[in-house]
Amino acid sequence: MKSMTSQAMSGFWSLWISVITLGVIAFCWWLLYANRKTDKAPSASGEVETTGHAADGIEEYDNPLPRWWFIMFIITIVFGLVYLALYPGLGNYKGLLGWTSQGQWEEEMEHAQEEYAPIFDDYAQIEVTELAQNPEAMQVADRLYQNNCAICHGSSARGGYGFPNLADDNWMYGGEPERIRQTIIWGRSGNMVAYQNILGEEGINNMSHYVMSLSGEEHDAAKAAEAKPQFMAQCVACHGADGKGAAAQGVPDIGAPDLTDDYWLYQQPGQELQAAIKQTLRHGRNGHMPAQAGYLDYGVDLSNLNRGMSEQELAELLPKVHLVTAYIYSLSQ
Repeated sequence: MKSMTSQAMSGFWSLWISVITLGVIAFCWWLLYANRKTDKAPSASGEVETTGHAADGIEEYDNPLPRWWFIMFIITIVFGLVYLALYPGLGNYKGLLGWTSQGQWEEEMEHAQEEYAPIFDDYAQIEVTELAQNPEAMQVADRLYQNNCAICHGSSARGGYGFPNLADDNWMYGGEPERIRQTIIWGRSGNMVAYQNILGEEGINNMSHYVMSLSGEEHDAAKAAEAKPQFMAQCVACHGADGKGAAAQGVPDIGAPDLTDDYWLYQQPGQELQAAIKQTLRHGRNGHMPAQAGYLDYGVDLSNLNRGMSEQELAELLPKVHLVTAYIYSLSQ
């Protein structure tokens, strides 16, 4: 991972920050020193002259800070100067201790790796189907999922608009353990071209009726029949002649969804189904899931990772991916 601290600011901005920071501290010191004593002395009768400010009959005296309070401010200034000498805080100055937030994080990660790696290595020796039934392992896997996957798929793994539901049995790229593992390790990219210029608006409307007919939705049979030849010419390569998608054809890497079920990835809440289908036909879709191996198993050398590795080799190289694979598999069982 690229170090954020390696991107040093320019000399001008470094000097600017340093001067302002030290200038503010110097000003605070002067302000305290200049006001350490009062200019007002008690009269012969013991009365002290006020500043002339009054509010609701309350007059303001010109008394100095109590000594303990003054000393406390001085201590905070000394503490600030010591801190700025030891830690980064003055532009590009790195501090006498050489501390960085990234360095501390990496140290904590190394400690966690030493402490927890044996646990993950033990899980890596267990088959996914068996591991998915281990409540203790699934508790650990749930935390990994929440930290890395929930931002898109939701805390309950039920997905959202454009993000697949992982808790059902509908799988665009296959729901077998090895397919889930491949999806997590290498990610997925799905693309459907826009058909606005190919079908025209009337063709888009007719095709939406045909797509709805595949899943038994209410549709115009005449318009669906008119669109069927176009579907057979334009869409069967990915979705299949029966519309059951790429996985049913034995080519799940394409990721073309099943159009015969009632699951619609790109239907917004409250949106009519036909409107969602038309939007997809007009503008196409471009879905992308980033590869997660480098995030889940951070720090693992991935230079030897390749698709020819056995399931056990992958489990041992990427034990956290193995654990999350079992977790996602368990959600649909």
